[in-house]
Amino acid sequence: MMKKIGIICKTGITEPTEILKPLLPWLRERGYETFVDLEAAAILGIDGVVRSQIPLLSDVIIVLGGDGTMLSVCRLVGDRQIPIIGINMGSLGFITEVSVGKIYEALERMLAGECPMEERLMLTAHIYRQDESIGEYTVLNDVVVNKGVLARIIDLDIFIDGIFVTAIRADGLIISTPTGSTAYSLSAGGPVLYPTLNCVVITPICPHTLTQRPIVLPDTSAIKIILKSPREDVYLTLDGQVGFYLRPNDVIEVKKSPNKARLLVLCERDYFKVLRKKLKWGDR
Repeated sequence: MMKKIGIICKTGITEPTEILKPLLPWLRERGYETFVDLEAAAILGIDGVVRSQIPLLSDVIIVLGGDGTMLSVCRLVGDRQIPIIGINMGSLGFITEVSVGKIYEALERMLAGECPMEERLMLTAHIYRQDESIGEYTVLNDVVVNKGVLARIIDLDIFIDGIFVTAIRADGLIISTPTGSTAYSLSAGGPVLYPTLNCVVITPICPHTLTQRPIVLPDTSAIKIILKSPREDVYLTLDGQVGFYLRPNDVIEVKKSPNKARLLVLCERDYFKVLRKKLKWGDR
């Protein structure tokens, strides 16, 4: 039974806190205990909770923001794997599917357990430099190796399950989950993958050899990327939000994460309708 509700809001905009003014009493009248992140709570003049502590206190988390806020919360939840509800206040909203106008109707049904919960594949990326680990990150969307502003083409060696696949020359490379297939990978020519599939797609960004195309792999695959370029102006980005510069011969190993994102979705949700609307399929 979901009785303890964490609430995390997108920062820098006022709309989430305006929605919380009537939403918080609505939830409390129905017997729910709420934990609001510190930034939003300060604006409302109420007690708040540090974001990192909200997954420890909650049975479910409501996110008021866009897909970027949802991505950060999915990483924050980590191995707690508690359900997340996304209220869309961004411009696209692939994973924050509930519109502002349907908040109360959707929350009532979701919190009563009447709507489905989707488990989404996440990836873990380990970065090694001179055989030493320099970072470990979990992502819901993608791991991207990309050139810096002044960098020329990047040279990368790709291995799958320890087997050499190819040396690629490109502007970069995207390793994406099905959830992330409608993000950067799609822009780079990758396929749309149904979000609950258990697979991973590798998409080159503007490859020098045009026959190097996206490849879809089972989620059991272990992917290793070695940066062969001699320059130090190549960037690693995780979910488009976290990143740092790579050095020559750095190694990025990407595998399926033991954790999955658990997203509550609308009862009547039609994924293909979402694609038609968000990607404007059929428009002239």
